[in-house]
Amino acid sequence: MGAQKTFALILGVVLLLVGVLGFFDNPLVGEGGAFFGTNLYQNILHVVAGLFGVYVGTKGMGPGYNMAIGWIGILLGILGFIGPIADLLADWLSINTAITVLHLAIGVVCLLVYYTASKQ
Repeated sequence: MGAQKTFALILGVVLLLVGVLGFFDNPLVGEGGAFFGTNLYQNILHVVAGLFGVYVGTKGMGPGYNMAIGWIGILLGILGFIGPIADLLADWLSINTAITVLHLAIGVVCLLVYYTASKQ
């Protein structure tokens, strides 16, 4: 299994787990999460992105997923630091500063994988 495919699969599993975990009361992620506050909509987005990652990771279409998630992460990371947009993201998706930084980090790593690992 190539690096792109493996990374997409692992990221998909992690996003899926985070999305599902957000539906349950816990101290890490969710409505009452001490570190990463999420809401129903963000949990659903994580589950959908996770399922898609698992699918493309098992079908060998990892590069496109890694690129898409990378650019989405970068975009959310940048927007999360722009005052009024950050407020909208907080209101609509409960995105806090910790999640903004995490989105940016995930975006950078995904793009590093996309642009440096073999596309096969």
